[in-house]
Amino acid sequence: MLVFRQLFDPQSSTYSYLLADRPGGEAVLIDPVFEQVQRDAALIGELGLTLVATLETHVHADHVTGAWLMKCRLGSRIMVAAASGANGADRYLAQDDVVGFGDRRLFVRATPGHTSGCLTYVLDDHSLAFTGDCLLIRGSGRTDFQQGDAAAMYRSIREQIFTLPDDCLLYPAHDYRGLTVTSVGEERRFNPRIGGEIGVGDFTGYLNNLRLAHPKMIDVAVPANLRCGRPEGDDAAAASLAEPGWAPLHYSFAGVWEIDPLGLEEHSRDVQILDVREPDEFTGPLGHIRGAVLIPLGELAGRSGELAKERPVVAVCRAGGRSAQATNILLQAGFKDVANLAGGMLRWRAEGHPVEGGSS
Repeated sequence: MLVFRQLFDPQSSTYSYLLADRPGGEAVLIDPVFEQVQRDAALIGELGLTLVATLETHVHADHVTGAWLMKCRLGSRIMVAAASGANGADRYLAQDDVVGFGDRRLFVRATPGHTSGCLTYVLDDHSLAFTGDCLLIRGSGRTDFQQGDAAAMYRSIREQIFTLPDDCLLYPAHDYRGLTVTSVGEERRFNPRIGGEIGVGDFTGYLNNLRLAHPKMIDVAVPANLRCGRPEGDDAAAASLAEPGWAPLHYSFAGVWEIDPLGLEEHSRDVQILDVREPDEFTGPLGHIRGAVLIPLGELAGRSGELAKERPVVAVCRAGGRSAQATNILLQAGFKDVANLAGGMLRWRAEGHPVEGGSS
């Protein structure tokens, strides 16, 4: 069984792709984004996967890759094109190389044009391909920097991508209109830049006259990506995505910092425990945690001033749903150190932690 997830970074309009093979759970992540490492690592953990490699379709100019940070956190290998000029990778890829994860394979096709080191990854059964910035949905990448070459891109698309089966789904590294997927047959027929009978002269003439604005991040992103995302000051980079130190927390794919019942019990004296259930629940069969402050969720936005912003807050409810919403309300109110009790009072009681009130 193939596990497949398409992930999005709204700041750079970048798609990252997680693929894994069940039941072993070995996974690869294509085009990770530095600022999304916590999110992606959370998803990998929640799905019970082992990230064996991060793959780059090219050296990006609009965001810094998360490859190095993923390697630090999860031990994954960094793989980039041999033609990219990047340093610090664990494996350098070229035409016809194969990347394995479990019993599945990605085949490497060199597709230069947007940059000299662009790659397209094709799944072993030719059902999916990941085209980077070479072929976009009803478009193509630009060719006016990083050794771009419009004629080379034309050949890459025609010879390496359009030769795949018509029903092969194509996933690009970017889309700026909210589109998510296309197919070889669609692009061969409908792509206005290179579909149908469009020749290399028309294609290169169009790309050479786009006159697009210079990418805003290029002066930062390209040097960093030539180091596979490893900053010049490793300590500063690690700190930029450091996990909170006031308790043992973990980040969920839902975007919420969570604490387990044992961690909360061990740090209960150092935090404010906020119970966001209704009063009858607070005094009901599940009881409540000693010292908890009761502010029902519907009243929290107007009563957040009853809590001290200088002390961490752990939100609690019956099962963890309402309290997750409470953490967002507190963040919007200016609280910095907030977490959700994972599993709520149901898990707290099930694991035998002390309660006040409630039924036996």
